[in-house]
Amino acid sequence: MYFDSFDSPLGKIHLLADESGLRQLTLCLHHPFEQCRDWQHSPSFLAPYKQQVLEFLEGERTDFDIPLAPEGTEFQHKVWQALRDVPYGETCSYSDIAEAIGNPQACRAVGMANNVNPIPLIIPCHRVIGRDGALVGYRYGLEIKQKLLDMEKETAH
Repeated sequence: MYFDSFDSPLGKIHLLADESGLRQLTLCLHHPFEQCRDWQHSPSFLAPYKQQVLEFLEGERTDFDIPLAPEGTEFQHKVWQALRDVPYGETCSYSDIAEAIGNPQACRAVGMANNVNPIPLIIPCHRVIGRDGALVGYRYGLEIKQKLLDMEKETAH
């Protein structure tokens, strides 16, 4: 595994990847990044990932073309794929995602899969809001979620 850390408009970001693709993106606000001894610091390996994340945060990129390799259950992967289908600058509800994966009763499970998303920003869990339009749940706080949604709306139009 390779890792790198860098400063961004949202604060310090840590990336973790291997030859399969990006495994984890961590915003270091409330969750410290725990490094394993066998991970190798490799800014050059992670440079394409870092570049695309920074372009996204600067409003210069609306989608990503880097390989992703998040670890999760089959259900989580379905949710995460559905999240990637939510257009830039738009939002949806947990029930919309549950419908999209063919399991309309799974709203709470969708919320849990959203919460453990290992690659936020790229797998855009910040685009999921309450059915009534309320800003709800985000691992990194509602302030960051609102900032991301505002950025996307501003650059999408």
